[in-house]
Amino acid sequence: MKKKVIKKHGNLIILSGVSMIIFSGMSCTKKDNTESTKPNIVFILTDDQAWNTLGRYDRYPFLKTPNIDRIADEGMVFKNAYCTTSLCSPSRASIMTGCYAHTNGVYVNGYADPDPKVPYLPTILQQNGYETAMVGKWHMGHGDQPRKGFDYWLSFAGVGRYVDPPLNENGTKFIKKGYMTDILNDYALQWLKKPRNKPFCLFLWHKAPHTPFTPASRDSAAFSDARVPNYKNWYDDMANKPRWMRRL
Repeated sequence: MKKKVIKKHGNLIILSGVSMIIFSGMSCTKKDNTESTKPNIVFILTDDQAWNTLGRYDRYPFLKTPNIDRIADEGMVFKNAYCTTSLCSPSRASIMTGCYAHTNGVYVNGYADPDPKVPYLPTILQQNGYETAMVGKWHMGHGDQPRKGFDYWLSFAGVGRYVDPPLNENGTKFIKKGYMTDILNDYALQWLKKPRNKPFCLFLWHKAPHTPFTPASRDSAAFSDARVPNYKNWYDDMANKPRWMRRL
Protein backbone atom coordinates (compact mmCIF):
# COMPACT_ATOMS: atom_id res chain seq x y z
CA MET A 1 0.00 0.00 0.00
CA LYS A 2 1.27 3.44 -0.92
CA LYS A 3 0.16 6.93 -0.05
CA LYS A 4 -0.06 10.13 -1.99
CA VAL A 5 -0.73 13.62 -0.81
CA ILE A 6 -2.40 16.39 -2.75
CA LYS A 7 -2.30 19.97 -1.56
CA LYS A 8 -3.98 22.90 -3.28
CA HIS A 9 -2.91 26.41 -2.39
CA GLY A 10 -4.37 29.22 -4.46
CA ASN A 11 -3.53 28.41 -8.05
CA LEU A 12 -0.88 25.82 -7.15
CA ILE A 13 -1.38 22.09 -6.79
CA ILE A 14 1.37 20.06 -5.12
CA LEU A 15 1.44 16.32 -5.67
CA SER A 16 3.75 14.76 -3.13
CA GLY A 17 4.70 11.18 -3.84
CA VAL A 18 5.83 8.73 -1.18
CA SER A 19 7.46 5.70 -2.80
CA MET A 20 5.90 4.89 -6.16
CA ILE A 21 2.55 6.49 -7.02
CA ILE A 22 0.59 5.62 -10.12
CA PHE A 23 -2.01 7.84 -11.74
CA SER A 24 -4.31 5.49 -13.57
CA GLY A 25 -5.95 8.41 -15.33
CA MET A 26 -7.20 11.92 -14.81
CA SER A 27 -10.10 14.03 -15.96
CA CYS A 28 -10.93 17.71 -15.58
CA THR A 29 -14.13 19.67 -15.86
CA LYS A 30 -13.55 22.46 -18.33
CA LYS A 31 -14.78 25.78 -16.99
CA ASP A 32 -13.54 28.13 -19.69
CA ASN A 33 -10.65 28.59 -22.08
CA THR A 34 -8.54 31.17 -20.24
CA GLU A 35 -5.01 30.35 -19.12
CA SER A 36 -5.74 31.75 -15.65
CA THR A 37 -8.06 28.84 -14.85
CA LYS A 38 -5.30 26.29 -15.28
CA PRO A 39 -3.54 25.44 -11.99
CA ASN A 40 0.21 25.34 -11.67
CA ILE A 41 1.44 21.87 -10.67
CA VAL A 42 4.49 20.74 -8.72
CA PHE A 43 4.83 16.94 -8.63
CA ILE A 44 7.37 15.84 -5.99
CA LEU A 45 8.31 12.16 -6.05
CA THR A 46 10.57 10.47 -3.51
CA ASP A 47 12.25 7.24 -4.48
CA ASP A 48 11.61 3.94 -2.69
CA GLN A 49 10.28 5.59 0.46
CA ALA A 50 7.87 3.45 2.45
CA TRP A 51 4.50 5.13 2.90
CA ASN A 52 4.69 5.02 6.69
CA THR A 53 8.21 6.44 7.06
CA LEU A 54 6.80 9.85 7.89
CA GLY A 55 6.76 11.52 11.27
CA ARG A 56 2.99 11.82 11.30
CA TYR A 57 2.59 8.03 11.54
CA ASP A 58 4.86 7.63 14.62
CA ARG A 59 6.32 4.36 13.33
CA TYR A 60 9.80 5.45 14.38
CA PRO A 61 9.91 7.83 17.37
CA PHE A 62 13.14 9.48 16.19
CA LEU A 63 11.79 10.32 12.72
CA LYS A 64 10.60 13.90 12.16
CA THR A 65 9.30 15.07 8.76
CA PRO A 66 7.54 18.38 9.50
CA ASN A 67 7.52 19.73 5.94
CA ILE A 68 5.99 16.64 4.36
CA ASP A 69 3.61 16.35 7.31
CA ARG A 70 2.47 19.91 6.66
CA ILE A 71 1.61 19.07 3.04
CA ALA A 72 -0.46 16.16 4.32
CA ASP A 73 -2.13 18.15 7.09
CA GLU A 74 -3.12 21.00 4.76
CA GLY A 75 -4.09 18.78 1.84
CA MET A 76 -5.54 15.35 1.16
CA VAL A 77 -4.04 11.96 2.01
CA PHE A 78 -5.09 8.93 0.01
CA LYS A 79 -4.95 5.97 2.39
CA ASN A 80 -5.32 3.25 -0.22
CA ALA A 81 -3.38 3.07 -3.46
CA TYR A 82 -1.88 0.15 -5.33
CA CYS A 83 1.22 -0.45 -7.40
CA THR A 84 0.69 -3.02 -10.16
CA THR A 85 4.35 -3.30 -11.20
CA SER A 86 6.51 -2.61 -8.18
CA LEU A 87 9.68 -1.58 -9.98
CA CYS A 88 11.06 1.90 -10.49
CA SER A 89 10.90 2.30 -14.28
CA PRO A 90 7.48 0.69 -14.84
CA SER A 91 5.99 2.80 -12.04
CA ARG A 92 7.42 6.00 -13.53
CA ALA A 93 6.12 5.02 -16.94
CA SER A 94 2.65 4.45 -15.53
CA ILE A 95 2.73 7.88 -13.89
CA MET A 96 3.57 9.46 -17.23
CA THR A 97 1.09 7.47 -19.31
CA GLY A 98 -1.75 6.33 -17.08
CA CYS A 99 -1.22 2.84 -18.55
CA TYR A 100 -0.20 -0.57 -17.23
CA ALA A 101 3.31 -1.80 -18.03
CA HIS A 102 2.04 -4.23 -20.68
CA THR A 103 0.52 -1.25 -22.51
CA ASN A 104 3.19 1.44 -22.08
CA GLY A 105 6.02 -0.99 -22.91
CA VAL A 106 8.17 -0.41 -19.81
CA TYR A 107 8.43 -3.79 -18.09
CA VAL A 108 11.77 -3.63 -16.23
CA ASN A 109 14.19 -1.03 -14.95
CA GLY A 110 16.34 1.11 -17.22
CA TYR A 111 15.37 -0.60 -20.48
CA ALA A 112 12.97 1.62 -22.41
CA ASP A 113 11.03 4.87 -22.40
CA PRO A 114 7.23 4.68 -22.76
CA ASP A 115 5.88 3.55 -26.11
CA PRO A 116 5.26 6.70 -28.20
CA LYS A 117 1.86 5.33 -29.23
CA VAL A 118 0.39 5.62 -25.70
CA PRO A 119 -0.85 8.84 -24.04
CA TYR A 120 2.02 10.84 -22.56
CA LEU A 121 1.40 13.34 -19.78
CA PRO A 122 4.18 15.92 -20.51
CA THR A 123 3.14 16.24 -24.16
CA ILE A 124 -0.53 16.49 -23.22
CA LEU A 125 0.32 19.28 -20.79
CA GLN A 126 2.27 21.15 -23.48
CA GLN A 127 -0.60 20.77 -25.92
CA ASN A 128 -2.85 22.39 -23.32
CA GLY A 129 -0.67 25.46 -22.87
CA TYR A 130 1.64 24.33 -20.07
CA GLU A 131 5.35 24.97 -19.65
CA THR A 132 6.90 21.75 -18.39
CA ALA A 133 10.09 20.81 -16.55
CA MET A 134 11.74 17.60 -15.40
CA VAL A 135 14.20 17.99 -12.53
CA GLY A 136 15.55 14.75 -11.11
CA LYS A 137 15.48 11.02 -11.67
CA TRP A 138 14.02 9.75 -14.94
CA HIS A 139 15.33 6.17 -14.93
CA MET A 140 13.55 5.00 -18.06
CA GLY A 141 15.36 4.04 -21.23
CA HIS A 142 19.10 4.60 -21.63
CA GLY A 143 21.10 7.73 -21.00
CA ASP A 144 20.42 11.16 -19.56
CA GLN A 145 19.56 13.00 -22.77
CA PRO A 146 16.48 15.28 -22.69
CA ARG A 147 13.17 13.59 -23.43
CA LYS A 148 10.28 14.96 -25.44
CA GLY A 149 7.55 16.84 -23.65
CA PHE A 150 9.82 18.99 -21.47
CA ASP A 151 10.68 22.63 -21.99
CA TYR A 152 13.39 22.28 -19.35
CA TRP A 153 15.40 19.18 -18.49
CA LEU A 154 17.83 18.53 -15.61
CA SER A 155 18.45 14.85 -15.03
CA PHE A 156 21.04 12.07 -14.88
CA ALA A 157 21.62 8.57 -16.18
CA GLY A 158 20.14 5.61 -14.33
CA VAL A 159 19.91 5.91 -10.56
CA GLY A 160 22.52 8.67 -10.38
CA ARG A 161 25.00 9.46 -7.65
CA TYR A 162 24.43 11.18 -4.31
CA VAL A 163 27.68 13.17 -4.07
CA ASP A 164 29.08 15.33 -6.90
CA PRO A 165 26.69 13.81 -9.46
CA PRO A 166 27.06 13.91 -13.26
CA LEU A 167 24.06 15.85 -14.66
CA ASN A 168 22.55 16.77 -18.01
CA GLU A 169 20.90 20.17 -18.34
CA ASN A 170 19.06 20.57 -21.64
CA GLY A 171 21.69 18.46 -23.42
CA THR A 172 24.78 19.86 -21.68
CA LYS A 173 26.63 17.36 -19.48
CA PHE A 174 28.64 18.37 -16.43
CA ILE A 175 29.50 17.34 -12.88
CA LYS A 176 27.88 19.37 -10.11
CA LYS A 177 29.61 19.59 -6.75
CA GLY A 178 27.38 18.95 -3.78
CA TYR A 179 24.67 16.62 -2.52
CA MET A 180 22.05 15.38 -4.98
CA THR A 181 18.94 16.35 -2.99
CA ASP A 182 20.22 19.89 -2.40
CA ILE A 183 21.19 20.23 -6.05
CA LEU A 184 17.82 19.12 -7.38
CA ASN A 185 15.97 21.44 -5.00
CA ASP A 186 18.14 24.37 -6.05
CA TYR A 187 17.54 23.80 -9.76
CA ALA A 188 13.82 23.35 -9.17
CA LEU A 189 13.58 26.63 -7.26
CA GLN A 190 15.56 28.47 -9.93
CA TRP A 191 13.14 27.24 -12.58
CA LEU A 192 10.06 28.07 -10.51
CA LYS A 193 11.24 31.65 -9.98
CA LYS A 194 11.75 32.47 -13.66
CA PRO A 195 9.23 34.86 -15.30
CA ARG A 196 6.57 33.15 -17.40
CA ASN A 197 3.19 33.79 -18.95
CA LYS A 198 1.99 30.19 -19.06
CA PRO A 199 0.75 27.79 -16.41
CA PHE A 200 3.49 25.33 -15.46
CA CYS A 201 4.05 21.76 -14.36
CA LEU A 202 7.28 20.84 -12.59
CA PHE A 203 8.20 17.20 -12.06
CA LEU A 204 10.67 17.21 -9.14
CA TRP A 205 11.66 13.57 -8.88
CA HIS A 206 14.25 12.94 -6.19
CA LYS A 207 16.83 10.17 -6.02
CA ALA A 208 16.56 10.00 -2.23
CA PRO A 209 15.98 7.96 -0.15
CA HIS A 210 16.88 5.10 -2.52
CA THR A 211 19.80 2.85 -1.59
CA PRO A 212 22.68 3.14 -0.79
CA PHE A 213 21.06 5.53 1.74
CA THR A 214 23.91 8.01 1.65
CA PRO A 215 23.04 11.14 3.66
CA ALA A 216 24.55 14.57 3.18
CA SER A 217 27.70 14.86 5.31
CA ARG A 218 25.97 17.39 7.59
CA ASP A 219 23.33 14.75 8.43
CA SER A 220 25.58 11.71 8.78
CA ALA A 221 25.19 11.62 12.57
CA ALA A 222 21.63 12.91 12.77
CA PHE A 223 20.19 9.60 13.99
CA SER A 224 23.23 7.96 15.55
CA ASP A 225 21.15 6.34 18.29
CA ALA A 226 18.28 5.23 16.05
CA ARG A 227 17.41 1.56 15.79
CA VAL A 228 15.38 0.31 12.84
CA PRO A 229 14.34 -3.35 13.19
CA ASN A 230 14.60 -5.59 10.14
CA TYR A 231 11.53 -7.22 8.67
CA LYS A 232 11.22 -10.96 9.26
CA ASN A 233 12.06 -11.66 5.61
CA TRP A 234 14.99 -9.22 5.46
CA TYR A 235 17.59 -11.98 4.99
CA ASP A 236 15.43 -14.27 2.86
CA ASP A 237 17.69 -15.71 0.13
CA MET A 238 14.60 -16.52 -1.97
CA ALA A 239 15.83 -20.11 -2.41
CA ASN A 240 12.33 -21.54 -1.99
CA LYS A 241 10.70 -18.88 -4.17
CA PRO A 242 9.84 -19.11 -7.88
CA ARG A 243 12.61 -18.30 -10.34
CA TRP A 244 11.03 -15.04 -11.47
CA MET A 245 11.21 -13.76 -7.90
CA ARG A 246 14.81 -14.91 -7.41
CA ARG A 247 15.83 -12.99 -10.50
CA LEU A 248 15.13 -9.71 -8.71
